[in-house]
Amino acid sequence: MKTLIVFCSCIIGVFQVFAAPLSPEESLKKFEIFEDLEVDQLLAEPLVKQPVFLNFDERGRMWVVQYLQYPHPAGLKMTSRDNYWRAVYDKIPPPPPNHIRGRDKITIHEDSDGDGLYDRHKTFIDGLNIATSLAHGRGGVWVLNPPYLLFYPDENRDDIPDGDPVVHLSGFGLEDTHSVVNSLRWGPDGWLYAAQGSTVTAKVRRPNFDEKEIYSMGQNIWRYHPETRRYEVFSEGGGNAFGVEIDSQGRIFSGHNGGDTRGFHYVQGGYLRKGFSKHGPLSNPYAFGYFNAMPHNKVPRFTHNFIVYEGSGLPSKYLNKIMGIEPIQGRVVLSDRTLIGSSFKTQDIGHPIKTSDRWFRPVDIKAGPDGGVYICDWYDDQVNHYRNHEGRIDPKNGRIYRLRAKEGSHIEMFDLAKFSNRKLVELLRSNDKWHRQTALRLLGDRKDASILPYLKKIISEEKGQVALEALWAVNLCGGFNPKYALETLSHANPYVRLWTVRFLGDEKGMPEETARILSKLARSEPNVEVRGQLAATSKRLSNNQALPIVYSLMWHDADAEDIYQPLMVWWALESKVNAHSVEILRLFEDKVLWGKSLVRQHLLNRLIRRFAKSGSRQDLLYSAQLFELAPHADASKILMNGFEQAYKGRSMAALPERLMAAMARHGGGSVALGLRRGEVKAVEEALRVIADVK
Repeated sequence: MKTLIVFCSCIIGVFQVFAAPLSPEESLKKFEIFEDLEVDQLLAEPLVKQPVFLNFDERGRMWVVQYLQYPHPAGLKMTSRDNYWRAVYDKIPPPPPNHIRGRDKITIHEDSDGDGLYDRHKTFIDGLNIATSLAHGRGGVWVLNPPYLLFYPDENRDDIPDGDPVVHLSGFGLEDTHSVVNSLRWGPDGWLYAAQGSTVTAKVRRPNFDEKEIYSMGQNIWRYHPETRRYEVFSEGGGNAFGVEIDSQGRIFSGHNGGDTRGFHYVQGGYLRKGFSKHGPLSNPYAFGYFNAMPHNKVPRFTHNFIVYEGSGLPSKYLNKIMGIEPIQGRVVLSDRTLIGSSFKTQDIGHPIKTSDRWFRPVDIKAGPDGGVYICDWYDDQVNHYRNHEGRIDPKNGRIYRLRAKEGSHIEMFDLAKFSNRKLVELLRSNDKWHRQTALRLLGDRKDASILPYLKKIISEEKGQVALEALWAVNLCGGFNPKYALETLSHANPYVRLWTVRFLGDEKGMPEETARILSKLARSEPNVEVRGQLAATSKRLSNNQALPIVYSLMWHDADAEDIYQPLMVWWALESKVNAHSVEILRLFEDKVLWGKSLVRQHLLNRLIRRFAKSGSRQDLLYSAQLFELAPHADASKILMNGFEQAYKGRSMAALPERLMAAMARHGGGSVALGLRRGEVKAVEEALRVIADVK
């Protein structure tokens, strides 16, 4: 009887794993929805197949990337692959229009009469070959089609490209089409942001501009400024980053392909945890730490993409909550997001969408202009890229859903591009983040300086969210400069101060007067997130402007317990070590500094490790100088622990005499270190220990 039960259980399990697909109508019936919400099935095959990304233009139309070429790039031959399915291909595909045509396409779907149903459909571009996402703006459409970032001009907005696409960036890796660059979107600062997954590399250059490539390995968030044509890695590490969310304060997030978290919070210049054995080390060997994913209750993997809901269409209880997609479990999860110092922790509340249809595979989620939440359903029996590469994939299916308030009304048709500048600025007061972000993007498209006085008036008179939105708009319209920053650095809204510091750092230099003011702000600033941005900005500045800021940040004892700030200050300090060690050591001539919690608990150990790990004679002499500056035995002990950690397993026979003497100054060091140095006392102590053991 027991054998029969086990056999039947196995049969049921096999049936569940290989369950047949349901029709769109039948699949919808299987959904379980929160009582105060409703779900609409907006699109299904054959209109959409393998939808991987969606967003909305200024007319409220939905644009969908259909990833039909996945998983194999068209026209390429795989010559080898490793055990993580990182492939090597025989060539690099050329960009459009002289490209190898694939099956990917970008489609446009419109609700022509405002009844909430999408009844008009067209294709913007087809024949793409591994296209993952798009963004509207600056007179056309930006398409992320690795290895390229393309711009399709469409100045008259007739949905027909005005000419061939312009290649703005090239060099994004194709090793794993499950991890290629993705989730293109505008930041409030006028940069395009996107994610790079874990099992690809990049050698990015601007065609006809650069000879030198910018190399990156594995997951990161990167950004590109179209007007100045600057590309940079914004923050390194994370999961298999596939998704970019930006909240109302301009913070950046992405999900994770692991468990026990809902994702990562990225900050400028940060290093985040990744699977080091699989994805390689951090680019900085002296990072000496990284940020973990946001703390969370124990949950199975994974939520690779989520939004912070800041719309106006759902009941108020959903405001500021995380809504994430779980493609393995086939559901949407709702989570609390709680600020803890300079980052967040999360806690699950429930699942607004669950289903017994095992083919429901949500892969993208966005808030729409109506305040609803839109979901791309890949609709397949599994989402394992190993299996996809083996041919276990059904590309014929795809659905798109909208989650909305129960009995909620639909919004009227609109075209924000027809709004005056003044009316767009008024939209910055909207309770809905989509409308604010789209208004900002349109103001950035126009760059009309005539609206600057009105924007600056808002900043001077307001303290809330609209002041921050207006600052972003001032920057987009060309009105931000170091002189104006002197006004906004003292603003009552901490995020206005934070973004002022961020904008100053983006230029990688500023007038000396401004740098001195930042140094003073770093000592007095009460908000830890602003102090974090001061650290990030100082990494980007010259040494003479950066070190006074870092020095001031070291005095905040409370930051020693913060989740991000100790490493932010360390990374700022470390960025200057290679060329400016002498100036850094001068900071530590201040004996009071040695007693500050941030210095004692986080910086001294790392600084001596930085010198010791390098191992050059000059850096070892810098180590000696730091030991000589130590004001007491406790400080020397911290340094000794760090030095031993860095030098473990290496011969100390050739250490400079000055360093040996400095180490012995306070009688510091372990017996093991003394033995390596040949000290008589260490030998006697070792013999005594051996005798005691006997």
